[in-house]
Amino acid sequence: MTVLAFGAAPAAAQGSDDPLRVVVTVDGEDITGRTVTFDPARPVEVSLTVRNPGAAKQEVRLVRITGVALALTFFSYDTTVPFEVPSRGQVTRTFPLDVRDLDGQAIGLLPTTVALLSEDRVELASSDTVVDVRGSFWSVYGVFGVALLVLTALAWTGALLALAQHRLSANRFRRALRFLPAGVGTGLVAVVTLSVLRLVPPEPEVEIPIVLGAALIGLLLGFLTPHPAPAGSPDPTGDGPTVALTREWTR
Repeated sequence: MTVLAFGAAPAAAQGSDDPLRVVVTVDGEDITGRTVTFDPARPVEVSLTVRNPGAAKQEVRLVRITGVALALTFFSYDTTVPFEVPSRGQVTRTFPLDVRDLDGQAIGLLPTTVALLSEDRVELASSDTVVDVRGSFWSVYGVFGVALLVLTALAWTGALLALAQHRLSANRFRRALRFLPAGVGTGLVAVVTLSVLRLVPPEPEVEIPIVLGAALIGLLLGFLTPHPAPAGSPDPTGDGPTVALTREWTR
């Protein structure tokens, strides 16, 4: 009997700590596995169906909706919707969300999280989706993409000018690092462009391979660039052509 009593106690404790389960619908459609449209010209209706499988009641204070790209938050809405979810019970709450500010905040596809928070801002449950924001090209996200494009163009221009003017380091690895920022910038621009054109959302499983792949290409281009010394120039080492050729081969 004692063994059975000790075996039942952890199960009860675990049941009391079960997290909330939430199903989120926008304009009557479940957001799971689909792309939701946020048009700044009209409000959207958000509905939450929250189930509490635990042995203790849970109190929800507010709902936070955030859109993130490249680990940066480009829009966030906090809506106070206080309600209590009883033990083993289920509650549904519906509220309108005014998204007029999105016109100046974002554009294109953005990964979005709908989270339920407690009074102490502790996350109780969440649901992920992708939002198609019908905002302005000159929104914060759009201008962010333009700034990335300009910085990447400057990085490529500086690296290629240094190559043309034979100002790159004689060390191959340093030449590779010289092209690295241009490669990373190219990857970031590709991620934002795909998002703004509504082709691919900038989710981690997409943006990380693209940025790392572009960075690797930049490194390889820099590593494979020719020796910066102009053709026909005298041997700067003073060791003769044989030693100079050996040093170039080992770089």
